[in-house]
Amino acid sequence: MEHVTETGGRRTPALLAGRARRWLRVLRDDLCTVRADPLPASVWLRWLPHGLLWLAAFGVSLGGVAQLKDGGHLASGAAFPIGLAQGAAIGLALWRPVLGWWLSMAGTVVGAVAVHGHLTDVRGETFPWPWTGAGVVAHLLVLLLLALRVRTRVSVEALALTALATYLLEGVWGGGTHTPTGVVAVVLSAVVVVLGAALRGRREARAELVEQTTLTSEERARRTLLEERSRIARELHDVVAHHMSVISIQAQVAPHLVEHPPPELVENLTGIRHNALEALTELRRVLGVLRSENPEDPYGLGDPGTGAAPDAPQPTLDRLDALIENTRAAGLDVTIGVKGRARPYAPGAELSAYRIVQEALSNALRHAPGSRVRVEVAHLPGGLRLAVTNSRPLQPVPPSPGAGHGLLGMRERATMLGGTVTAAGTPDGGFTVSAFLPGDGARPAHIPLPEPPTTGERTR
Repeated sequence: MEHVTETGGRRTPALLAGRARRWLRVLRDDLCTVRADPLPASVWLRWLPHGLLWLAAFGVSLGGVAQLKDGGHLASGAAFPIGLAQGAAIGLALWRPVLGWWLSMAGTVVGAVAVHGHLTDVRGETFPWPWTGAGVVAHLLVLLLLALRVRTRVSVEALALTALATYLLEGVWGGGTHTPTGVVAVVLSAVVVVLGAALRGRREARAELVEQTTLTSEERARRTLLEERSRIARELHDVVAHHMSVISIQAQVAPHLVEHPPPELVENLTGIRHNALEALTELRRVLGVLRSENPEDPYGLGDPGTGAAPDAPQPTLDRLDALIENTRAAGLDVTIGVKGRARPYAPGAELSAYRIVQEALSNALRHAPGSRVRVEVAHLPGGLRLAVTNSRPLQPVPPSPGAGHGLLGMRERATMLGGTVTAAGTPDGGFTVSAFLPGDGARPAHIPLPEPPTTGERTR
């Protein structure tokens, strides 16, 4: 067998035959299929477009049968199945557009062949050929449904075969005196395919935009959660670093409190101090990795990142008064009630309690401007109970992107200590955030509910 190559810039027969086989294979894969691709219901009109298409299919069938009988002089037994096929192609294209296109093409070709010998009647009136009026309407609707549901390449292939069949019927085979409709049918088919492909591309672009927006929101939430966890870890490490510094100082001072300390005691205390300093160094190195720029505090509530020194002491419950005053200065009517006798808590618990109240007040400033806010702090035998409740906002609520991230941070803080945080609306249109932090850092079997203020409660 002779091997023919491409020379002199000319394509050899073997190369052209190979490309033709590949094109025919693609054409077979695209158009020789009965795969279902139903047209979905409209968002606003629901099934109204489907009903209109079925109504059009019924009209095409009636009009096609009448046109083939009266103008094409076909018997009812021949005109009825051809007209029915043209109408049924529209209904079939609603679920299987490629199969519907084949049925429409078959009805058109069979009808053109059937009326080929009756294109002019005795009165001299000519018949539209090879496309009847009903056939053109049916094929345009089928091509539109096809272009809306399949790739643009498949639509173009269907359009090309439509033009090829029209050319073979009208240009190659031809007929007697008739009204030519081939050019009009092909031009209108091209317009419909372009329109359908444009609508399909617009729908896909919108779906992709919605998907990208969803992914962006999820990524933003995930990033915010990671940043909040990093900040919590950094703050808790600061608390541990403080304790390690105290241990180091106490180990250094302890030998001087004894008049003649034994050498073994001095050696052990020196080892304790050395280990404490090494642990402190490692903690500071971890802090250097975890530290990042904190979000801005638009209300001046003293959130980290507002210019405070990185080594400043972490806030505790003793600084709630200053936080309340700053919130009042920002425009909220805030009152605070304290129940029970305060007692020392773990530094991590006090820091988390302060941050939870701080975030709840920030949320009230953002989402409930002009409202009245009540802060309740209850010192219970099992731990610390917090509740921040705001009334209905009295001013328009400005848009606030990223809503819900603060609640994630509060829940993370409470979970790390074995506590819980709940948030819900109130019957009067307000919002309340409740938290419980166990005193020993372990999750209790029963979480106490907040109690109403009593006469013994301190209010300011």
